[in-house]
Amino acid sequence: MKEIAFYGIPGFRTGHAQNPGAATGCSVILCERGAVAGVDVRGGSPGTRETDLLRPENRVERVHAVLLAGGSAFGLDAAAGVMRYLEAKNIGLDTGPARVPIVCGAVLYDLGIGDPKIRPGAAMGLKACRNSEKNECRMGSIGAGSGATVGKLMGMKRAMKGGLGTHAIRIGKLKVGALAVVNCLGDVIDPDTGEHLAGLLDERGLKIAGTEAVLCSAMPENLNPFQGNTTLGVVITNADLSKSQACKLASMAHDGLARTQRPSHTMFDGDTIFALARGSVRADLTVAGMLAAQAMERAVMEAVKRADGLCGLKSRKELIKS
Repeated sequence: MKEIAFYGIPGFRTGHAQNPGAATGCSVILCERGAVAGVDVRGGSPGTRETDLLRPENRVERVHAVLLAGGSAFGLDAAAGVMRYLEAKNIGLDTGPARVPIVCGAVLYDLGIGDPKIRPGAAMGLKACRNSEKNECRMGSIGAGSGATVGKLMGMKRAMKGGLGTHAIRIGKLKVGALAVVNCLGDVIDPDTGEHLAGLLDERGLKIAGTEAVLCSAMPENLNPFQGNTTLGVVITNADLSKSQACKLASMAHDGLARTQRPSHTMFDGDTIFALARGSVRADLTVAGMLAAQAMERAVMEAVKRADGLCGLKSRKELIKS
């Protein structure tokens, strides 16, 4: 097993655009020649676009992009910019009179910090696509992770900064990568050591109190589920998969969230993972799913390790220094 660059898996490009002052942004994963896609929505509060198309029994076999955005449901507007970019390149499902780009997507709630009146729209989605032409390896408080936060059980005053992370693995010819935008209700931990990397802070803001510990001691009276949660992810691979296999790959990748987030998949999270497959490598689905879960683990941890503090929210880097 060897670690590789997420941005080095052929057939895919990733781009980001953000408004740091408003603490929001979007990220796009493009596959202009089309990719077999699947999805698994686990959280109780999802915000998604075109996910029904990915059910194995439905007609469309390939998608051209996946959009991840802040702005809650407003952020779905950014998909219009992605479609505009692809249409200008004559990319899409040929319907006769027109080619229709197939753009799936999901959003997270980041309206609790920054300027809630500014959200990702068509212009930002188009900019993310243009930025994908650079195909740069960037992580932290960028793109859809710009306004991401974690550890929000007791409100934003005791929360920490989340972000966007990537990781990829290769076994032989098989390559599997994961991108995670971490905006969860709970804490992020290192599953190998049990260390809390980011999450609910104590009342003094000096150390991580632990979301599960607080939940077990007493149910908080001021719990506000609309402070906003959700972890979004995309798995990419060069494996030759069917739609049903891609859906299973997305499902197995959720193990990476469960291992690194406590608690995970709550009723206040909209956790959604897409899987995109483009390639000719024949692979055992169990092995591919194992790699997807492991890559997702590392992507989640990288997201909080690379994040910068914003809008008064402390990052892991700042917590370590204090």
